[in-house]
Amino acid sequence: MDAQGHNAGKFVIGLGNPGRKYERTRHNVGFRVLDVLRRRWGLGKGKSAFEGAVWRADRTRGGETQRVRLLAPQTYMNCSGRAVRKMLDYYQASPESMLVVLDDLALELGRLRIRPDGSAGGHNGLDDVVRACGTQIVPRLRIGVGAPPGAMDPKDYVLSAFGEKETEIIGATIEQAADAVELWIFEDISKVMEMYNRKTSDTGV
Repeated sequence: MDAQGHNAGKFVIGLGNPGRKYERTRHNVGFRVLDVLRRRWGLGKGKSAFEGAVWRADRTRGGETQRVRLLAPQTYMNCSGRAVRKMLDYYQASPESMLVVLDDLALELGRLRIRPDGSAGGHNGLDDVVRACGTQIVPRLRIGVGAPPGAMDPKDYVLSAFGEKETEIIGATIEQAADAVELWIFEDISKVMEMYNRKTSDTGV
């Protein structure tokens, strides 16, 4: 581990549930975005720390270098805040220095929405992170997974896999979410919002 300090860089938190049976579920798109970033950046297995899996990368653009840490909490979704709080405390970092990536039932499949703050909107994982941080100023990137059909329980829906037609859409959306994260590393969040808070039809997905 690096020494503690206020220049620890930026943190990308992907929310999901550990274990193979959850890998392709709607609730795990946050983990999948981290998988894309790890592939793009050539990162290995990562380390176990803060009740999660952690990867570190130094990203450079135009002469500027940012140290970035990816965290996939292994606490199960509803206790995600525990891992986040441990990481922030260790690096003496503020919640504003991180971006939480998560699924969203209220957004249509293929939509992205990034915001610097706000309520958890009924998402138990984000709610736990907000509570652990003691502030709603927690930047987040929501990935639309669509609403449950009919009378299906939302809890069952988020733990279900994507349908055949949905799989292609969500795959492209996850890649796009990774693009948004890479932009956020170097740009003000307002610019990322301007580029990615658009309707599905505008993105070509």
